[in-house]
Formats: sequence, structure tokens, C-alpha cells
Amino acid sequence: MKEKEVKIELPEEIYTLINWHEDGLPGVGVLNSSLKDFEHQYIFSWHLTVVIYFEELIENGMPSIEEREIVDPFGDKLEKDIKAGGNALFLIRETWNGTRSLIWRVYDPEIADQHLKNINKYNQYPRQFNWHMSQDLNWEKAQWHFDQLENNNQDKVH
Repeated sequence: MKEKEVKIELPEEIYTLINWHEDGLPGVGVLNSSLKDFEHQYIFSWHLTVVIYFEELIENGMPSIEEREIVDPFGDKLEKDIKAGGNALFLIRETWNGTRSLIWRVYDPEIADQHLKNINKYNQYPRQFNWHMSQDLNWEKAQWHFDQLENNNQDKVH
């Protein structure tokens, strides 16, 4: 039986800055709010989280400028590579408690997982990181982030 091919138009990314507090520490996120009402969520049924561990921190578990200059290019490259070919949609970049979490919604988990395994195998990362991916058909894991849109501490950025 041949798989049904579906063509969809990926939504233009609209970034919303969100702020929160958890365990007494501030969190900052840049959320792709265009995914909240994305019609074809079922196609991107895998929830991928990559967590990068900062080494140089300033107050409240936030990274120093120098640390961001090391980690940000790695995160940018991950985003480009994970999204390549339309295999994933960027959901959010979060900074909280000495970590940076990058989260995507993924179509084919094997492609993303193999890419991350290769980065790990060949030590192509500036800071320790790990990842977790699980199927999330109803986007329940993404819902917390969308719930933050109701918070008054948000700003749209493009």
C-alpha cells in the first residue's frame, strides 16, 4: 500500500516573547505562536526537546553574554538542520535555571534523532546537551507553552 502524500503550507513563524517564574527563578522564552492554531498539527506528531547546559552563569540561572555567544550559534545551527526539508517546526526556545531548551514539532523522528546522534558521536557541540523525543499526537506537551500566551508578560517580535 502506498503512503498518501499530503502537501501543506507551513505557517510563517511569528515569535512571541514570554516570561514566567518557576521555582523562584525567571524563565524567558521565544515562542512560535503561529503554531497555536496550525491546522495540520497531526502531521508533526513528535515532540523533540534539546536541552543545552550552560557553564557560565550570571544571576538567576541566566547565561552570561559570553556564554550566549558560545551557545546561540549552536542553537541556530540545530534549528536550521532539524527543520531542513520541512521535517520539523520550531516551537520555542526557553532559557531557565542554567539551561537552554530548544523544542520542535517533528514529522519524521528518525531523521532528527539520527542528526542529533551524529552531533553527539562526533563531539560537534560547544556545551553538554541531551535530547528527548516522544510522540504527542494531540500536542499536549506543547499546550503549556500556548497557555503562556494568555499571560500579560508577552511581546510579539518578528
